[in-house]
Amino acid sequence: MSTKTRNLGDILQEFRQHRHVMQQELQKIIIGQDEVIEQLFAAIFTRGHCLLEGVPGLAKTLMVSTLAKILDLDFKRIQFTPDLMP
Repeated sequence: MSTKTRNLGDILQEFRQHRHVMQQELQKIIIGQDEVIEQLFAAIFTRGHCLLEGVPGLAKTLMVSTLAKILDLDFKRIQFTPDLMP
């Protein structure tokens, strides 16, 4: 039985490659939102949360649903508008 241990450099290189592929795939669908994509990745990779807010038409839902497809996750949308607040 052979167990190959990977060093930290190899693991980080693999992570960088996966992140780059994810970014390329997301940027095929979402144009001009590079900073938002970076912040979204920061939230995902740090196991944090994020709230996307903005005017209609900024591709918020499309961005998250595309990311869910890239990561092979289920996608559900929560509508959160001022008229739904108490």
